[in-house]
Amino acid sequence: MKRDRKEGIQVWTAVGMLAVGCGLVVAGFIVPPTGEVHDSVLWFFGECLIYAGSIFGIGIYVNGTVRQMRRELNSRIKGKNKTIKKIP
Repeated sequence: MKRDRKEGIQVWTAVGMLAVGCGLVVAGFIVPPTGEVHDSVLWFFGECLIYAGSIFGIGIYVNGTVRQMRRELNSRIKGKNKTIKKIP
């Protein structure tokens, strides 16, 4: 599986989980007893938020770390040998 496709699947599943969680919470307000959300609905919504946060948070962390490593490697390579090609 290509990296772009994998990241796309992760993002869309996280967005889908947020949409389902929000929809379930709204439905909890509408279903009798009106205005009262059951604990299981809140638990599921919490799990949706944790999943989406982990997908987005891990992605941001990994991208930042990889960029930092590339910058360090490029600076070390430039310092030792100027004929070596730059890492993209």
